[in-house]
Amino acid sequence: MIVRVRYFASFRDHVGKDEDRLPLAEGTRVGQLWEDLARRVPHFAAFRAMPPAAVNCDYAEAARILRDGDEVAFLPPVAGG
Repeated sequence: MIVRVRYFASFRDHVGKDEDRLPLAEGTRVGQLWEDLARRVPHFAAFRAMPPAAVNCDYAEAARILRDGDEVAFLPPVAGG
């Protein structure tokens, strides 16, 4: 299956693009996708826990099973001032 991963703010800066289309095994969960990204992107690995995630614009828990065509976004922390 293929999922679309969107990158925002600091995540986009560290990946160098707005999105990826990634092949995943059937039954992959949101948390597993985050772990895979953290192995590939050092900035992501610096997080102690998975940041908030959205699947198809709805907040999603790490245990949510992804489906073909889903759009996933991990929401980076933001600082205000």
